[in-house]
Amino acid sequence: KYLNDVDIIFTALPNGEAQEISNSSKPKNTLIDLAADFRLEKASNYLKWYKQKHKSIKNIKKSIYALPEIIGKKVKNFNIISCPGCYPTSILLPLIPLIQKKLIRVDNILIDSKSGYSGAGRGVHKKYKNKNLYESLSAYGVGFHRHNSEIEQTLRKYTKKKLVFNFTPHLTPMFRGIFTTIYCNVTEKNNINSILNVLKKFYKNEIFVKISKKNLLISTNDVINTNNCQISVCESKSKKQLIILSAI
Repeated sequence: KYLNDVDIIFTALPNGEAQEISNSSKPKNTLIDLAADFRLEKASNYLKWYKQKHKSIKNIKKSIYALPEIIGKKVKNFNIISCPGCYPTSILLPLIPLIQKKLIRVDNILIDSKSGYSGAGRGVHKKYKNKNLYESLSAYGVGFHRHNSEIEQTLRKYTKKKLVFNFTPHLTPMFRGIFTTIYCNVTEKNNINSILNVLKKFYKNEIFVKISKKNLLISTNDVINTNNCQISVCESKSKKQLIILSAI
């Protein structure tokens, strides 16, 4: 009954809970889910990556994977809005414009991401009780982290070529923040200047995406307590390769 008096519902619950709520929601309700319940477009992929059956298959097509700077006003056409994961946000914002414009090769993208330990949730100390969270750095989910699924699903929409990427997340001794380093090869005749120009033009009207001057070494400190994504493009020792830094 309470849903009759609600316009917008924000959910940040364990996997599957928002699906159940969506089954009872009314046409006037807008459900904004901060968990992963509607991030994947196929129920079979949700089962594969989250190890549980989707409880609201009928509503998957009624939802949208909502990275605002990418989908724009399309969000208004949906009553179920799925917020992207933290790692994918830091990865997709720099990569989508470059892949869409065919400025980088998509056959060997290397993604190294580091997260504050708050990303592991309230049970972080039980989950990693054998690790010294405050003084050590560790990799986890190597090759099989759940966010691989939404990264691949989204990037495939912007290229017809064979997409190959490797994503490795790490847990760091900081409380909050994501720092991602992406190694990619440019396509013919493209360089750091053309890459930067495209990113600046693409995000010129997006107040939360900040494109740094070239070769600027950014950090999570640049975005702490903000809604910003800071992106920097750096040269490598190979003219064919660029290193992209992204912080949220």
